[in-house]
Amino acid sequence: MASFAPISQSQSLFNKPRAGLILPSRSAAVSHLQSSGFVSRTASVQFRVPASKTFDKMPQRAVVVAATTAEKAQKRYPGEAKGFVEEMRFVAMKLHTREQAKEGEKEVKKPEEQAIPKWEPTVDGYLRFLVDSKLVYDTLEAIVESAPHSIYAEFKNTGLERSGNLAKDLEWFKEQGYTIPEPSSPGVTYAEYLKELADKDPQAFICHFYNIYFAHSAGGRMIGRKVAEKILNNKELEFYKWEGDLSQILQNVRDKLNKVAENWTREEKNHCLEETEKSFKHSGEILRLVLS
Repeated sequence: MASFAPISQSQSLFNKPRAGLILPSRSAAVSHLQSSGFVSRTASVQFRVPASKTFDKMPQRAVVVAATTAEKAQKRYPGEAKGFVEEMRFVAMKLHTREQAKEGEKEVKKPEEQAIPKWEPTVDGYLRFLVDSKLVYDTLEAIVESAPHSIYAEFKNTGLERSGNLAKDLEWFKEQGYTIPEPSSPGVTYAEYLKELADKDPQAFICHFYNIYFAHSAGGRMIGRKVAEKILNNKELEFYKWEGDLSQILQNVRDKLNKVAENWTREEKNHCLEETEKSFKHSGEILRLVLS
């Protein structure tokens, strides 16, 4: 956190001190510093200035500018104190509606943003959802494996990977006599977009990486249970299983994400956060396939 410079450093705002007039501690400059929290109101502070100059000619504006700059430097983004992952989580939660999350602030403006009044999934729709999801995970995991940017290599074999699990689930449906469809527009569009970002925009790509995996580990599991109750006789698919302690796996990935973001500028972090809405849009289009 930024802090004001010691008094000895702030003397550069004035001319070099020499013998001369000593200002009283209750001068306008000291009063300003006290009100800013720079010094205690009980402290006695003195500045030495050239005898040939009066206080009225001193650059008081410089003191105000310095204080304002320090205040800006102290600004904290929501969640910043806990690490960048908390910033991403905060932004993601704000994009939920109040019905979806207590922290949600998003106003429903479009029909597709409204809560589904009756949850009636179909097997065909669910298969389309699984197929498109697999294409997205295939794409994510191939990008991380090839690592066109070195930071992606941090996220190899995290334990969150879903592509192999989805392949097992689709094989199970096939054994039950279902025809596995080809990927549809929502999945194809999202996969192509991820490929574009991976090469030219690593901060935006990391935003999608985070939201896809972490959303599936939370809300995605709840959706899986609802679908299983409705159409799969409570069968738990491999898509919703992880090897090991999921909470620890997630924490390990959080630590890696925070470490990567430590090397980003504030502008790069903000750019990453701004991509959250696009991630929600693409993932939402795929999710709605369940009800198609």
